[in-house]
Amino acid sequence: MHAARIEANENFKYLQTLSPLFNQITDLGKDFTEVPELFVPIMHMILMIWTYSPNYNTPARLVVLIREICNAVINQCRKYIDGQAIFACIKNEEPKEAHDKLTLALETCSKFKDAYFEYKGKAKGTNQWKITTNALFVRLDSFQERCQDIMHFTSTIIQFNKLQKIEIGNTKGKQLTASVMQIFDEFNKAVEEFMKVNYDIMDIEKRQFDDDFYKFRNRIKELERRMASILTQSFDDSDTIIGKFKLLDSFEGLLTRPIIQDELEKKHITLLELYKQDLKTVQQIFLEGKTLVDRIDERAPIPNNLPPIAGALNWTNGLYERIKDPMERLSQLSQSIQDREEYKDVQKLYASLCKNLREFEDLKIKQWEQGVEESTEGKLNQYLLIREETPIAPEGFLRVNFDPVLVRLLREVKYL
Repeated sequence: MHAARIEANENFKYLQTLSPLFNQITDLGKDFTEVPELFVPIMHMILMIWTYSPNYNTPARLVVLIREICNAVINQCRKYIDGQAIFACIKNEEPKEAHDKLTLALETCSKFKDAYFEYKGKAKGTNQWKITTNALFVRLDSFQERCQDIMHFTSTIIQFNKLQKIEIGNTKGKQLTASVMQIFDEFNKAVEEFMKVNYDIMDIEKRQFDDDFYKFRNRIKELERRMASILTQSFDDSDTIIGKFKLLDSFEGLLTRPIIQDELEKKHITLLELYKQDLKTVQQIFLEGKTLVDRIDERAPIPNNLPPIAGALNWTNGLYERIKDPMERLSQLSQSIQDREEYKDVQKLYASLCKNLREFEDLKIKQWEQGVEESTEGKLNQYLLIREETPIAPEGFLRVNFDPVLVRLLREVKYL
């Protein structure tokens, strides 16, 4: 009894040093953002106790301490964001706010585990913390999994909310848009049904959540399949590559859903083929137009209101802009598409065409620079006014000697 009393007194003396920190982490009135600041001081104090306490340095007692801290962290997270608060954000059409709070709760849990592993590395020698992770963080891991599931729920709402603003064009646009609206209505009903649960979805003791969330995900997968079907129909109905890209832009956010993504990967090959054909068309336009521009042919693709050099640069810049945007969009597709030979062929053709366009522009600019020197050196040395003899006025009329070459030069300067 005497030995036990001495041991209890010793343990109390050492554990008393943790009391102020524990009181702060269990204080439900504490600002949640300040909680992670306590983790390192707590772990440092635990390491000191482990090192210097003659009795409180066994794995069993360390497990109890860490588990209690995990429980306190979970309680603080649930105070910061609970099931009712999540549902309130969704009803107020602010699912992103709930998503951000869940993200912060997850980060807080991760920071505690990071602090533990940092100090586990410092407990070296014979007094190492030889404890399995599962024994310490079983509840914290379960809570993190629950947070991730609910984050998936909120992110799904954020993505599907974009459906209410989608308008599909082309010949089947009206019918397909109506189908999208129907999917959106069914999605809202699925969310409302899930939100009727009579328990706190952040409580990991409520195992019924797994069954309810499983049913919700199954309904969403069915809606995703229907959405993928609508997307493929809209994709085939669009005639131009730009139209197909704009269609994908309107569904941005939903395209990362696995079922939709798998279906669209088949269409990405079609995009590559269409873009490759467009590159060849632009290349042919450039080769034919380049010859006409070099010959100063009246059929050259230069607007009538532009001088030769500025017009040629404007034409090549238009060709470059035509091929630039689709290439940037294709480069953002999945890695599996970028690894295909078709994509690499398109990259090579694009790079070659861009090089030819830039070389042509550089050549025209150099020609203009040479013309500037020739025009200014000779023409600016002439008289500004000259006398021009005519049958009406033998003594001659005065007129401005503004040479057409200088006029053309100033027009080039204006547009360049």
